Formats: sequence, C-alpha cells, structure tokens
Amino acid sequence: MKLLGRLTSINVRKVMWTAAQLSLDLPREDWGAGFRSPQEPEYLALNPNGMIPVLVDGDFTLWESNSICRYLAAKAGAKTLLPAQPQARARVEQWMDWQAGELNNSWRVAFMALVRGQPATPEAIAASVAGWNRHMAMLDAQLARTGAHVVGDDFTLADIVLGLSTQRWMNAPIERVELPAVAAWMQRLSSRPGFAELVGNGMP
Repeated sequence: MKLLGRLTSINVRKVMWTAAQLSLDLPREDWGAGFRSPQEPEYLALNPNGMIPVLVDGDFTLWESNSICRYLAAKAGAKTLLPAQPQARARVEQWMDWQAGELNNSWRVAFMALVRGQPATPEAIAASVAGWNRHMAMLDAQLARTGAHVVGDDFTLADIVLGLSTQRWMNAPIERVELPAVAAWMQRLSSRPGFAELVGNGMP
C-alpha cells in the first residue's frame, strides 16, 4: 500500500495523520506541484480528476482524501476513529463532509488570493474571510457543546480532517475571530501522534 502525493498538500497530510493514528507505516511518493505532474497519463489512469492524493492498495485505487481516511480506518478496524454503529458513524461523516464542502468553500477565495497569489477583488476576499470565520465559529460552538472532540469524548476522523483545516485558518494572513473552544481543542490535539510533523508544522 502507498500514497501518491506531496506532503505540502493539506489533503495528503490528512491521510498521513490518519495513518499515524493507526500506527500504520504508509509509504508515500511525491506527486503534484514541484514533483511529477498528476496530469501524466499514468496518474490520470488512477484518478481522472488529476488531483492528489491517491491511495494504491494492491490492485485497488482510491481518491478523495476523506474517503481514503475512512478506508484506512475501516480496514484497520479502528472503531473509535470511525464508529461501526450507524448513528455514531453518520455523525463523524457529517462533520467530515461539512469540512470538505461548506468549510473548504468558505475559505477558497481568501486563501488562494492571500497565500497562493491568485487574483481576487478586495470585496471577494473580505466576503470569503467573513464566511471562513463564520464557519469556524460553527465549529467552535460544536466543540463548546462536546467539551472534548468534534463529535464527543472520542478522537475521530472528524478531528483529523477539521484539525488540518483549523491549522490552515490559524496560519492564514487574515483577521480571525476569537474562538476559545477551538483553541483549547487544538491544544488537546497537539499531543496526538504525528501532530507536530503533519499539522503543527507551519505548512498552510
């Protein structure tokens, strides 16, 4: 089994942090910006989207980082990271899907303009920052309710994917709202295996 994608990608780090929680030695090959292009035919045969990462497990390939995280947890039988009980699992997956859809879409314009240098109007950037802060405040409210992790007492895949997203928000050159529950949660996450290398490493 191996993962294709550069470590500077937040979605690659998401998968690698999942592997660290599972004590899984997951070999990785560099693909993406600065390395081999995911537009090469060899890569497109694995993922027609031409995006990273891709997991290769024998003759099985899988793309979409959140799906890869689910697969690794399920294959390892890690029922704390990904519960077997339908309602508990649905709650974890709800927050994972929210991360990939709602939260990511809120920061896209601001992050790509302020960090990646893509063109955008000041008005569009300001609207994106406001939306980003509003979504992060939703996460803060959820963490204030649980007092521990995203869906309750246990550390799950929801904490992994949202922990990476939160680190991006904390590192971005924007004006942030004060979110005490998020700050306390990130402090708790900092003791997890792989956090320093894959989350708290200053990468955007």
